[in-house]
Order: sequence, then structure tokens, then C-alpha cells
Amino acid sequence: MSNQDQNYSFDRRKFIKVGGVSTLALTMGAAGLPTGLFGDSATAQAAAKPNFNAKLKFNSDGKFKVVQFNDTQDDENIDRRTIELMEKVLDSEKPDFVVINGDVITGGTDTPMETRQAINNVAQPMEQRGIKWAITYGNHDEDSTPKSGLDEADMLQIYMNYKHNMNQPSEKGITGTGNMNLLINNSKGTDAAFNLWLLDSGRYAPGTIDGQDFKGYPTWDWLRGNQVNWYFETSKQIEQQYNRKIPSLMFLHIPLWEHRFMWFSSVDDRSAAAHERAVAKHNIVGERNEDECPGPFNSGMFSAILDRGDVKGVFCGHDHINTYHGNYYGVLLGYAGNTGFGTYGLSGAERNRLRGARVFHLDENKEGVLVETHMVFAKDYGIDLTANDQSIKPEPLEESKKWEKFVQRNT
Repeated sequence: MSNQDQNYSFDRRKFIKVGGVSTLALTMGAAGLPTGLFGDSATAQAAAKPNFNAKLKFNSDGKFKVVQFNDTQDDENIDRRTIELMEKVLDSEKPDFVVINGDVITGGTDTPMETRQAINNVAQPMEQRGIKWAITYGNHDEDSTPKSGLDEADMLQIYMNYKHNMNQPSEKGITGTGNMNLLINNSKGTDAAFNLWLLDSGRYAPGTIDGQDFKGYPTWDWLRGNQVNWYFETSKQIEQQYNRKIPSLMFLHIPLWEHRFMWFSSVDDRSAAAHERAVAKHNIVGERNEDECPGPFNSGMFSAILDRGDVKGVFCGHDHINTYHGNYYGVLLGYAGNTGFGTYGLSGAERNRLRGARVFHLDENKEGVLVETHMVFAKDYGIDLTANDQSIKPEPLEESKKWEKFVQRNT
């Protein structure tokens, strides 16, 4: 990580956390939440190492199912249909693991209490069902930081204290928060069968680099070289540990440039004919209703993935009304349409048609292990798709001395 990269990362985060912070309401607590919340263990910031301690396991039939929710993106008052959708997907699909892949919350939370409530809203569907889960960070997760005073590192402490959450801090020196891998053991529990990569794709590009602004370029963030290197070197360590490459899925919020290239099978030709060619070449299925929004630079992650040969699919969110996936030179690239009803969707009466989740079927007995992936939609479950606001105010969380101490330490 260069000094220049360190400065960009630190300055942006410091500004977000400090700017706009005012007197904080310390009335939020932990009733109905994990015991020991915000105890001393919550503040531990030990660096995460390559995770060889698999806490996930294939079922006795050799199957494992992952559900991806994306862009739940609401504040302390959440649209009731977001929770209804999550619950119905979980009850129908009965996944073994869930990832909320970025933009878990939005900028509407004004206090630490409200941020905690927003997190709790989307944590409870998994917690109540005893389903293991984790999050990645998106560009909106720190939008509330200038008001609440809690940045992504603070939020990670909150996530990690849920009983069934599996997030970990990033290895020291790696850009972002919560970059990690999760190994899944085979059904006998004797060997690793699959791996999950969870990456923080960042927030927004800095104002300038070397005096040059980003006018005319995408202004989202991008994976830094040290994150790509972390993946590459950790992948090699995992191969050395198990004497073979372990197939895997990668989740990150902001798409790679290759997501953008695949739809037209071209860098420059973005015509209907180019897309027809792409559908045949890359077996693309699903919808594309908005331009892909990667960062201004190609991180090189896809090149690293091709070199390592272990990642079978890279799935993102960020662009709410894209649901497609395709085979891009041996790697599935795809989107999950967004889950949250409280944020933008399609236009007019169709606003909520693509609210949904993505399902992944894994089978340890199949080559590559990843067998199939598809979208499921709110309309499949009879959920009201009316283009309106149906926000609810959840039952407030009770006071907790441990929560007050946590706020005092972190704001």
C-alpha cells in the first residue's frame, strides 16, 4: 500500500467520521440482542489471518446453499416489505449462509442509536432463524458517519457481536474494512470443499489524484492493489494448506470493469448487435436496466482471478436494477437486484418489480462445486409491489450501559 493510497484512505475516512458530529443521544441498548454486546471482546482489533478454521460445513447430502441480499439500504425506520422479503426468502430457500453484500444501511441515521437500530432491522431475520451470515460494505454504509460518529470499523464491532454473524476485521494494512475469507468444510468435516471471499470495494473516489479531478470519469471507489494482492497471496496460502485450489465465490459491492465489458462483449461497441453477440458468447441471463457503475480504475482483480483459477463467480450489487449474470472467460460475473424497498428501483409503477435476492447452489460432489445461481423476486412471494413508502418504526431497543460505553469510546 503506497503512502499516497494511505493518505487518500485515511483522510476520507477521518473527514467522514469527524465532520458534523454533535451531541449524541445515549439511550440505545441491547434488549433482544446478543448477550455481552459491546463487552471488552468487542473492541479487540486483532488482524484477521487466512481463515483455515472452517466454521461452515456442507450438509450430509453434500449440498450447501448461499443467499445474497443486496442494498437493503434503509435507516432506523425500514420499509416493512424489505423484512418480509428477507424472511420469505429465508423460509423458502432455507440457506446455510447469507451475505448482505453492501449498502446494508443508508445515510438517514442521525445517532449511534439509530445506526444500531438500522443494523438490527436487517440482522434479525437471520438471527431469529439461526442462520450464519456476514456483510460486506458498500458506498452508502458510511453516509451517516458525519452525524452518528460511527464508521465502518465501529459498525463491524456491532455486526460481530451477533451470535450468528461471521464477519472478521481485515488483515492489518489492507484497505477497507472486513476483507476476509470463509472456508466451508466438506460434509464429513474433514477437508475444505469451498471458500467465500468478502471484500470491501470502498465508497467514493478521492477529490483529486496528483491535482487531477475525476470529472468525466466514474466517481465510485475501486479495489486497491493491496486488496488484490491480499486475495492473491491468501489464495496461494490456502492452496498450499490443502494441496489444491479450493473453488470459491467472491462478493463485493461495486462491480468490476469486466461486469461492464461482458454485457456487450466489447469495450467500445455498445450496440444491440454487440449485446446479441455477448448473450451467445457469455450465456448472459437477466436484466440490465442501468449502466454499470465501477470505479474510475480497473483494479486488476479479474486478471488475478484468472491467474489463480479458484474463483468461480464474482457477484456485486450497487446498480439496483441489474439482475444479470454470465460466464466471462470461465468466471461467472453477476448482480443481485436490490432487496431494499426503501431505495430506488425501476421507474413508475414498476418500481419494485426487481426487488429480490440471489440464490447459489453448491454441491461438493460436482466439479467446481458451484452448480447453479438464479434470482428470486418479491413478486414470487406475493409481496405488495405498490410503488409507495411502507416504512415502519421498529420496537425501540432498551438502554444498556455497555452500549453507552461503546459510544463514548468510539465517537
